[in-house]
Amino acid sequence: MNRYADFEHLREQAVALRREGLSLRQIRDRLRIFNNDLLQRLVKGEPPPEWTKRPRAKDELRARARELRLQGMTYDQIQVELGCSKSSISLWVRDLPKPEPRYTDEERRARMNAGLAHLRAAQDEEREKTKRLARESVGALSDRELFLTGVALYWAEGAKDKPYSRRESLQFINSDPNVISVYLRWLDLLGVTRDRLRFRVNIHETADVTGAEKFWADLAGVDRSTFQRATLKRHNPQTTRKNTSDAYRGCLIVYARGSAELYRRMEGAWYGIVEAARAQD
Repeated sequence: MNRYADFEHLREQAVALRREGLSLRQIRDRLRIFNNDLLQRLVKGEPPPEWTKRPRAKDELRARARELRLQGMTYDQIQVELGCSKSSISLWVRDLPKPEPRYTDEERRARMNAGLAHLRAAQDEEREKTKRLARESVGALSDRELFLTGVALYWAEGAKDKPYSRRESLQFINSDPNVISVYLRWLDLLGVTRDRLRFRVNIHETADVTGAEKFWADLAGVDRSTFQRATLKRHNPQTTRKNTSDAYRGCLIVYARGSAELYRRMEGAWYGIVEAARAQD
């Protein structure tokens, strides 16, 4: 009887506190009852105050997520739609069947390839824009700029004099038509006329020698008949040629007669460039 009386007394206090709007934790601390089972029995039948109830926003999101999943949406699509984390979505809908794939394997590959093509096109456009802006920024070349450019170009690609092999003459070889054009313009600046030049094609023996000589002759503005006999590179049967396209025209060798003095000027100017670059340190 005493125990029953004690329980009823505690229940009266707990119910009163509950009706005042206290939470279970607050009632526990107020009455110093730390047995959860007893605490639940003391307030049985009394609804919790509104302020202790969990917000229902999550419940609404959960219901909406399940609805979208049943419509066939993926986690990513549901996340975009609802703005909640994929981890929450996974917990809410993991008991639902996975939606059927929206695309076949072939369609997915096609979409992926289309996306890659679009990306590469954008990259190519950006690449060409950078090149175009750089090209336009050069503007007109002064004679001094062209001279220094030609000196650096020759030192990179032309034949050079050695203590053990005297070659004080301008002899240049390259396969790039643009490089050859700049080099010929440099020779014009130096006053070297076309009649002082000798041309020869260095090309693979299986290539179109006649077509290559005509191409280089047109580029240099000379008659093909002035070309010396082409130097043919023999084919190694153990290797596979890669330069077999119509654009392959071998290399053009340009030799300037009586150019010892010009060669010395070129070499001296090159070392002047080197010293000037070092002086900037």
